[in-house]
Amino acid sequence: MRHSKIQAENSNNKNYKIIAVDDEIGIIDSLSIFLKHSGYTLVGCTNPYEAIEKVRNEHFDLMLLDYMMSPIHGDTVVEEIRKFNKELYIILLTGHKDIVPPLETIKKLAIQAYCEKEDKFDQLLLLIESAFKSIDQVKLIKDMNEELRKSNERLENAYLETIEVLRYTVEAKDSYTRGHSDRVSAYSVLIGNELNLYDKDLRVLKVGGLFHDIGKVGISDTILTKPSKLTDEEYEEIKKHPSIGKQIISNASIFRDIVPIVYSHHERFDGTGYPQGLKGNNIPFLARIVAVADAFDAMTSRRSYRDGLDLDYVEETIKKYKGKQFDPEVADAFLNILNNKYEKIQEIKDRYPE
Repeated sequence: MRHSKIQAENSNNKNYKIIAVDDEIGIIDSLSIFLKHSGYTLVGCTNPYEAIEKVRNEHFDLMLLDYMMSPIHGDTVVEEIRKFNKELYIILLTGHKDIVPPLETIKKLAIQAYCEKEDKFDQLLLLIESAFKSIDQVKLIKDMNEELRKSNERLENAYLETIEVLRYTVEAKDSYTRGHSDRVSAYSVLIGNELNLYDKDLRVLKVGGLFHDIGKVGISDTILTKPSKLTDEEYEEIKKHPSIGKQIISNASIFRDIVPIVYSHHERFDGTGYPQGLKGNNIPFLARIVAVADAFDAMTSRRSYRDGLDLDYVEETIKKYKGKQFDPEVADAFLNILNNKYEKIQEIKDRYPE
């Protein structure tokens, strides 16, 4: 039975088109053998100029690209490809961890990931699997967006239904997210009301809170459901979910308003957050609200390794990190709710129990 399941998965893998670019034929051959064993098929190129033309004239889902090549490096290859193809998922390969393009270059060229070359390719396989999960979700969103464009009169209902379907996709992978997203959404609206925000902003907070962790669809189930502490490498994978979430929803115009929340809810007010390291007012304001709501629910919810934290401890933690992790204005608004309107928080907890 298990053998049949593996065969089915490998068969599905053949639907993806991968191109590998490396000026060493031995690397291309090794990648081809390794990926064939995992059910993937590979087109290899040792000439970067030939690779650019192949991408121009054929469809590929994923590119594995060496950085240090002759006659041009990988970042130049990406720069040329991005002139006519903005969507190709690119994983940059490097022979040495310290020989990679600057972070600014990676962001500018929309290189989704990079990986150090190694004999076993285990880390690369994980990145490839995550890439195709993300690609599938992008395709799904595009198809849905095209259907919605043709059916404008049904846009509002389809919008709400779409949110629920995609949210349930995340919840099926990560049971913690189930009540968490509902509560974060409600807490965010509660804070927005405390700050006297407009109804339009409250609506964005509601939807953005429900949707803030959608990028977890691109994270390995093994990592999401791991009961013990994550390794540094696993934590780095988890930290990719805001970027994956942005990639998934940016292709749908109906989700435009919540992109800043999905992408920036793990930024910190002092600039030490991720994925961009934004600081202070450079962080979208609604994302700063969701960040406080998200942290509060994370602290007060039961996890596999601990019970929910004591409210006094949570309050002191928010005070301690006001101006560091949290926007001071948002933190003060939530602390006022916590101290003077706690019944509203309790109502949310009762409505969306763990």
